[in-house]
Amino acid sequence: MSVDDHLLEAEERMDKAVEHLRNEYRSVRTGRASSGLVEHIRVDYYGAPTELRSLASITVPDPLVIAIKPYDATSIGDIIKGIQTSDIGITPQSDGKVIRLQIPPLSQERRKQLVHQIKEMAEETRVKLRNTRRDAIKEIEAAEKSKDATEDEAKKGKQEATDLVHKYEKQVDEVLEAKTAEIMDS
Repeated sequence: MSVDDHLLEAEERMDKAVEHLRNEYRSVRTGRASSGLVEHIRVDYYGAPTELRSLASITVPDPLVIAIKPYDATSIGDIIKGIQTSDIGITPQSDGKVIRLQIPPLSQERRKQLVHQIKEMAEETRVKLRNTRRDAIKEIEAAEKSKDATEDEAKKGKQEATDLVHKYEKQVDEVLEAKTAEIMDS
């Protein structure tokens, strides 16, 4: 593999890490209703763990309410059980056709806990980015030793790997800043 191939692979992995962080942040409660809060909850549907978004339509009719309308009315009990066993901490209310989740306002202490939690998630992503850079640099050094890359190409490739990390760490910081503002201002 050439130096460029190693860098391209590293960039793909870094992009996936940042995208994973964005997806993780969607499931963090902010005091405002969001379908992302519940759509990935696993429900035991006829013995198979199934994501809630596959079993029901999820809407947000009000900033503090999530409405879940199952495609199969017989699955309401299973969906309620799945929500209760999840870690979102909201008790579902059902009228037999639609399940409603009333989002309680967050206390200032809970907001600080959530901000701490998302900072830890961001730091885990930064570690993944750095590990990806380390792996890319090792692969570039191996290519240099096996004479697949010149010394100049290897040096340039190592610098580009470092630049990639800085670029993606900046994205992580931007995503963290936006989510922090969302939590504290909601």
